[in-house]
Amino acid sequence: KIRGGDEKVRTHLREMIVMPEMIGKSIEIYNGKEFLKVEFQPEAVFHYLGEFALTRKRVTHGSAGIGATRGSKYVPLK
Repeated sequence: KIRGGDEKVRTHLREMIVMPEMIGKSIEIYNGKEFLKVEFQPEAVFHYLGEFALTRKRVTHGSAGIGATRGSKYVPLK
């Protein structure tokens, strides 16, 4: 599909390797929940598609609650 010039390409193949003819194209890669649109740059050549559509979210920890530990004693309250 990519060589044929399709505008909208969707794939589940996360283990596929980015080839030089894919540079400048945008492909939607499935991450297990949704399709993420990825535009390929020259630095992406010979990497796997799955590296650009992460399957897990980043962990963002909040501040500790009141009385949690001695170290959180000095966390300013709003």
